[in-house]
Amino acid sequence: MSPTGVESIGDLVASRLRDVPDFPQPGVLFKDFTPLLADGPALRAVADDIATRYAGRVDTIVGIEARGFILGAAAAYALGVGFVPVRKAGKLPGDTHEATYSLEYGTATLEIHADAFVGGHRVLVMDDVLATGGTAAATCELVERAGGTVAGIEIVLEIGFLGGRAALTRWPVHSMLVS
Repeated sequence: MSPTGVESIGDLVASRLRDVPDFPQPGVLFKDFTPLLADGPALRAVADDIATRYAGRVDTIVGIEARGFILGAAAAYALGVGFVPVRKAGKLPGDTHEATYSLEYGTATLEIHADAFVGGHRVLVMDDVLATGGTAAATCELVERAGGTVAGIEIVLEIGFLGGRAALTRWPVHSMLVS
């Protein structure tokens, strides 16, 4: 048994999720994983699981605003690699690339620094939830436009019935938990 008292990383994630109905709007069931973040051994287990899977395979981790920042930074630290944020429009100084995409309940625009990567950097894209795949696909396109190579996409929770993987067929995807 692990220090968290849970057998698998998927079981650990499942045990630390909280459902919030009608957030951010009616009809949406928000998957809150702040209980996972608040549990030090659980957060370490998630970061270590990612580091084990990608050791020697990535040069940089990209975290998607905002929860992807937390997980991405923890995993980057565990791997000893750099971290690059992908932010909502208007939040980054300097030259940026931007991509607008559809969400399950609207549209959004993301940006990355135009000079974020040295050509060919192997990049792991990190986020908390994979729903429709729009956010992750837009981020991967931004990574490529900025000169990086997407080595993989790491997701904590994949909401399977929304079919987000269909938008990500160009890149390898790993989800710790599929529900």
